[in-house]
Amino acid sequence: MSIASNLIINPTNVSKLLFPQSKPSVILLKPLTIQCAKRSKRTGKLRYPSEKKKLKSNPHAQIGVENKFVGFWRLSKLGVSVYNDPGKDFLDISDALLQEIAKVLKFPVASMLPPEAFTVIRKSLDARKSQKEPKFMYTVEIDVDKLLSLELRTWDFISRLEPRIGLIEHVLHERVSGDLIGMAQDLKKINGATVTREGGHSSYEGSTNSYPTTKKPKIAVVGSGPAGLFSALVLAELGADVTIIERGEGVEQRGRDIGALVVRRILQPESNFCFGEGGAGTWSDGKLVTRIGRNSGSVLAVMETLVRFGAPKSILVDGKPHLGTDRLIPLLQNFRRHLQELGVTFRFGTRVDDLLIEDAFVVGVKVSSSREIPRSNSQKLRYDAVVLAVGHSARDVYQMLLSHNVDLVRKDFAVGFRIEHPQELINSIQDPNRFTSVQYSGMADEVRRGRGKLPVADYKVVEYVSKDDVDGPSTSGPTGRSCYSFCMCPGGQVVLTSTNPAELCINGMSFSRRASKWANAALVVNVSSNDFDALNLHGPLAGVELQREFERRAAIMGGGNFVVPVQTVTDFLENKLSKANVPPSSYRLGVKAANLHDFFPVHITEALQYSISMFEKELPGFISNNALLHGVETRTSSPLQIPRSGDTYESTSLKGLYPVGEGAGYAGGIVSAAVDGMHAGFALAKNLGLHRGDMEMILGKAQNAISAKY
Repeated sequence: MSIASNLIINPTNVSKLLFPQSKPSVILLKPLTIQCAKRSKRTGKLRYPSEKKKLKSNPHAQIGVENKFVGFWRLSKLGVSVYNDPGKDFLDISDALLQEIAKVLKFPVASMLPPEAFTVIRKSLDARKSQKEPKFMYTVEIDVDKLLSLELRTWDFISRLEPRIGLIEHVLHERVSGDLIGMAQDLKKINGATVTREGGHSSYEGSTNSYPTTKKPKIAVVGSGPAGLFSALVLAELGADVTIIERGEGVEQRGRDIGALVVRRILQPESNFCFGEGGAGTWSDGKLVTRIGRNSGSVLAVMETLVRFGAPKSILVDGKPHLGTDRLIPLLQNFRRHLQELGVTFRFGTRVDDLLIEDAFVVGVKVSSSREIPRSNSQKLRYDAVVLAVGHSARDVYQMLLSHNVDLVRKDFAVGFRIEHPQELINSIQDPNRFTSVQYSGMADEVRRGRGKLPVADYKVVEYVSKDDVDGPSTSGPTGRSCYSFCMCPGGQVVLTSTNPAELCINGMSFSRRASKWANAALVVNVSSNDFDALNLHGPLAGVELQREFERRAAIMGGGNFVVPVQTVTDFLENKLSKANVPPSSYRLGVKAANLHDFFPVHITEALQYSISMFEKELPGFISNNALLHGVETRTSSPLQIPRSGDTYESTSLKGLYPVGEGAGYAGGIVSAAVDGMHAGFALAKNLGLHRGDMEMILGKAQNAISAKY
């Protein structure tokens, strides 16, 4: 056997011989690497059948790695028992996690691995009953250069490492992400040298911008939810003169208005749980989960930007990140201050009553004070473009657009009830077949109202209801519809989201610690054009009318004063009105026992009944006398979509109008709305000549939200 072979097989001996008194040096890497036998890469017909199968299932699968000692290795699905893990708030490298890493590397002594060489990029809890015990699941990135410089004896183990789909991946570059402000600065560099605009702002030499260098394009952003804020941030960073027009109030006054609603039943129609700075998500759970690609450049840019404005860094790692209202409020204040420093003007308490249109082009908006009833002092404000970033409750805006013959397309959404359980029940639901907790295997006491080792337990359930289970119009196709949980708020409370005293609808919210003794979630069923037609509702606003019909019924059944009609799950399944007192509810404006079968058409009610009975099989104890259904949940997503160009984000029926976010039908949550607003901001800036770069190079291709996979 050659000396070179011995070097490969016994790197520990080499280290002792060459460096008896000092730490091994990385200088040895080059000669050692040369001795490593190079594996030829099989391509085309030379690939094994197993390799072809892997490539077919995953076109991005790695069969071979050119140089294993360059770049990074990413290890996924590393499971650490909750008994050995420091807990949900620990995001560094623990001894138990080092042991799991050592198993993958086949390194004999885990304690010899330097923690500094590893970075946790994802951590989540897996408490499914298929697991023998709950585990924290990790994705870890290995910095190969740092690992070898700190522990040379890992060289041979890295040399043997092979990619495995979904488990072990080699990447040449570290997962690069940055906040949106830094990305905008990078884009300015891509555009080349800058010259100073009037007022100290910059424009770009060689730009196709038709505006003189002494004048910045004026943009109105209607709505200050995630889509509006992120589009405004992009446009302002790239040099536009931006005004944010918000019908509601800033978070300070909005908080007082919501307090008046909860305590004194005073509803401010323009400043409430739906309208105001931050959008409907501000007084909600602050969920940051999304289906548009957790590791995409766009999502990471949004997350990094939120961290810059005050969100905890844990949202970059947590598998189910959330903020909570208490963290969202100061974050929004920081966001607003930064925009104001960029010159952005905020007009709170200002309602957009109409668009100013000349030659089929939007040239501005007509506004009035939403604080005055009746509204007076109407103003006409001229802008070069209007970003329409309203939420899904801005029904008057839909009507206004319809009056201008703007294309509106009705789309599917979901309706149902909000179910509430005691949080302790969700934490400790028992599996009768195993006599252990499905959620936490007897460790429910480790939750401690959000301050313990384990996160407050949540759930997600879905059931496909076929036409054999339920009669009636079909939503998902000729065979049935889906019923599922939505916006689950562990440790939360049920809140009022009405914007009209004659209508009643609800949602869920929670604070960052999720310390409430209740858990709630929407249980909803898909509805579509078939359901609209069955109720004789037609036209692009049919979905809006369907929502209104159910919300009016809820207000009547509750008896007024925003009292919510409720029914225990057991009584709902038996279609009977509860005679005894209903269990306590987190809803602070009062509840009233009612028969919720009177809400929806029979086929929707039966779909809910059938699904609840199926959910019991997944979560034994879900059906309980302590489980309370609240009516009604209708505003799960926008009931329509405003068609726009996939490249420019401009309305296909009205030039100068840029519909974005949830209200336009292109998002379904904080992150997806922010991403949509961000991409729209870059697209509009490019249309105005404020930059010439290709955003796919920086953010990746925008996700197509039309499929509603947000």
